[in-house]
Amino acid sequence: MKYFATVNGRAHEVELFEERGELAVRVDGKPLAIRYEEVDDLGQVIALCEGKSYALSLEGSEERVSVTLAGNFYEIELENERERAAHAAERAGGKSGGVVNAIMPGVVVELLVKKGQAVEKGQPLLILSAMKMQNEIAAPQAGVVKELFVAAGQAVAAGAKLVTLELVAG
Repeated sequence: MKYFATVNGRAHEVELFEERGELAVRVDGKPLAIRYEEVDDLGQVIALCEGKSYALSLEGSEERVSVTLAGNFYEIELENERERAAHAAERAGGKSGGVVNAIMPGVVVELLVKKGQAVEKGQPLLILSAMKMQNEIAAPQAGVVKELFVAAGQAVAAGAKLVTLELVAG
């Protein structure tokens, strides 16, 4: 699985995968020999990285973690691939109307709108099955469905055109 970590404002790509039955890690494309062990239920962790050991103190949630290492403080924001794609789609939605694109590759499970139909901001337009999950693709703005580029059962690539919305004056 791929994650995107922002550490004190610097972006990094982190890949976790299984190799020979063990967890393997790549950071920004480079393999990293790392293991960790939780010391207690209070967020104390011992990390073994490239032959050196580190005592870490972790606090926070799955999306935002504060790490203290040797008196240094690190603020880490985490997103998985799905969350990153969804956030990018939200940012791209803006107020321009226009084309709604697939946020990731998948299969269109169901169309929830028809050409000419008025939709509200946030209203689901279709269901896209991706990464073993059903994702509602919502209208970034209120408008009218001008064009549908896909049908139920159709496979789509990331970035593929799904729907065109025409903004209504208001």
